[in-house]
Amino acid sequence: MNKSPKFAVIGGGSWATAIAKMLCVNLDEIAWYMRNQSAIDHIKTQKHNPNYLSSVEFDTKKLRLTSDINEAVAYADYIIFAIPSAFLNAELEKLTVSLKDKVIFSAIKGIVPETFLIVGEHFNKKYDIPFENIGVITGPCHAEEVALERLSYLTIACGDSDKAKVVANILSSNYIKTKISDDIIGTEYAAMLKNIYAIAAGIAHGLGYGDNFQSVIMSNSIREMKKFIKKVHKMKRNINDSAYLGDLLVTGYSVFSRNRMFGNMIGKGYTVKSAMMEMSMVAEGYYAVKSAYKLNQEYKAQTPIIDAVYQILYEGKEAKAVFKKLTEKLD
Repeated sequence: MNKSPKFAVIGGGSWATAIAKMLCVNLDEIAWYMRNQSAIDHIKTQKHNPNYLSSVEFDTKKLRLTSDINEAVAYADYIIFAIPSAFLNAELEKLTVSLKDKVIFSAIKGIVPETFLIVGEHFNKKYDIPFENIGVITGPCHAEEVALERLSYLTIACGDSDKAKVVANILSSNYIKTKISDDIIGTEYAAMLKNIYAIAAGIAHGLGYGDNFQSVIMSNSIREMKKFIKKVHKMKRNINDSAYLGDLLVTGYSVFSRNRMFGNMIGKGYTVKSAMMEMSMVAEGYYAVKSAYKLNQEYKAQTPIIDAVYQILYEGKEAKAVFKKLTEKLD
């Protein structure tokens, strides 16, 4: 690997746009793949993404924009994936360029529905990429606040600490603080699970539960998350770190949280289909809850909140009745 690795961003949504903005602070050039050619043409002429974080203005001289994923992958040493997990498999199937010798970082807070795997495990098992070449970008960091350059914190997890440091340094700026971690599995599962708990918080709000109950949902969620992750990947970790608890809190409470918004609509009586149609962005937690529920058939952690959200979203049970039962299981 050369001393100045080349970076590519895969994705055209709000988080991909935020990551491209962060990278451009410290790099002279990045490759940026997005499917939408009209969005690419717009960025080239108007210097901003027309569909997401349109307030962010780019220096287009720094962008190698392409609608060909192979072109971006071929260019880069480090590839950051920032697309909804539900669409990852379809994008990867377009690849004719090898991922061998590439360093893959996932900024995807979800699970691959085709394999029921978190993204890092998906790349490891399906593409034979060693875990020392796989990393995770996570933490309580909404794309909208990156666009506004509000102080945010990211955790960069990788089995190879040198590679984690490379990404941490590249993403750091006066408004982005970074730290590194070796808990690839735990941080990625936490990033997936917190979306489910945010849906639960949203459902509670939609049903009319107040702030007092919201705090109970959040405190029970972090304990449930700890039990689940410990079953999946036992190692020493502080669940109160920002990559776990911090990310959970911001997703559960923030007005920018699409998962909380989705849950709120469900609580107010929307069907899953109608809620999804009304939202312009994907709520990762919808896909995550099915995967987490199925995985837990094997791990058998006590997960009453995950179970409740699954019953509402996938078994069609009435949210009011499910949450009434859930309140008896929380403390």
